[in-house]
Amino acid sequence: MNQTGLPARRSAHHLLMQITGEGRLMAELIGSGALARLENDDRARAQRLATEALRGLDRADRMLKPYLKKTPPDHVMNALRLGVIELCSGEAAHGVVNAYVEIVARNKRTQAMKGLTNAVLRKIAAEGTEGWHKRAIPLTPGWLRQPLVAAWGRDAVEGMEAAHFAGAPLDLSVKGDAAAVATTLGGTVLPTGSVRLQSAGQVSTLQGYAEGDWWVQDAAAALPVKLLGDVSGLKVLDLCAAPGGKAMQLAALGAKVTAVDISEKRMERITENLARVGLTADCVVSDAFAFEQGGFDAVLLDAPCSATGTIRRHPDLPYAKDGSEFGALIDQQETMIDHALTLLKPGGRLVFCTCSLLPDEGEVQAEEALARHPGLTIDADALRIDGVAPDWITPEGGLRLRPDYWADIGGMDGFYMAVLRKPA
Repeated sequence: MNQTGLPARRSAHHLLMQITGEGRLMAELIGSGALARLENDDRARAQRLATEALRGLDRADRMLKPYLKKTPPDHVMNALRLGVIELCSGEAAHGVVNAYVEIVARNKRTQAMKGLTNAVLRKIAAEGTEGWHKRAIPLTPGWLRQPLVAAWGRDAVEGMEAAHFAGAPLDLSVKGDAAAVATTLGGTVLPTGSVRLQSAGQVSTLQGYAEGDWWVQDAAAALPVKLLGDVSGLKVLDLCAAPGGKAMQLAALGAKVTAVDISEKRMERITENLARVGLTADCVVSDAFAFEQGGFDAVLLDAPCSATGTIRRHPDLPYAKDGSEFGALIDQQETMIDHALTLLKPGGRLVFCTCSLLPDEGEVQAEEALARHPGLTIDADALRIDGVAPDWITPEGGLRLRPDYWADIGGMDGFYMAVLRKPA
């Protein structure tokens, strides 16, 4: 790692500028090579700094507000935010202040504000960690917070925000004995059967990774497959299959799996993951609507959605997005449900799920699907599996998961899922 820390800090600043100013997602930026020129340690540090800044952005802004007569340009504001994050995590003030003053000074449009940057960050350093911890849990940006409060109430949303701020532990789905893997890795077995590691480090170096004993999958994301029960020998379609966790679950349970995804690159990742864990599936690169092979016993549709349930792991989302594209996603989900039903044999089951906290992408979709398709039923009994609390089951018969559930052990992703049964 560069001893001055400047390359990592500049890259973290670049990520923040692209996310907050250009609406680009962290994964997209990293995938396109935003950190490629950095040494490994600097790359990890830049991503960590940007992630921590996004997670605590609202709190950082509250700390900065008393020292700013008006909000400075984004280039300066993001440098100040990163400075706050580092200073309040105990980094040495001298190095932090000098680095972000230099970042501001290198930009011709903001170089005159290097004195402001220096003065403000030195005042933040004087407050230190005490000033940071006395501020409230960071709030979700208003465009998303308002519909969430309308749906779940203020107390629930505050619980979700606490989970988002805390971040996510690492969850694993296990091919064999979950208890044995938990013991080996120093984790715990969750009520639903996933293994949770509170501190994992580099995933690929963990015991059992190379051997294919497990794969990374949030505990909430592992539940849709579990709702199908015994799938051994059944013909199951995983529609919109990337990154492949559910296809691996199905294959491990003995299903005859067809995995479909529109992206050739994502499908390469699925096939690589299947090979690592020693499982097989028929992998098809296709648009979901162009795939017309029918006669499946079950279809699992993890539909494209707002991904608002994944903010614990992706704190960039509420800053890169503004909700403007969600209407189109909701329309797409409706047509995907209708298409998926045509691929089922009579009496077959469709598991519809989204990693969203918005009822329009969950409960409402299930209700409207039942209204559109006479004879279609919802199987609430399928939800009664180990670890699922009765109050997670919704009035229409779906399962609603939220980040504030399991708060004492690290939360879970927000998800909605329902089992829809086609008439026989």
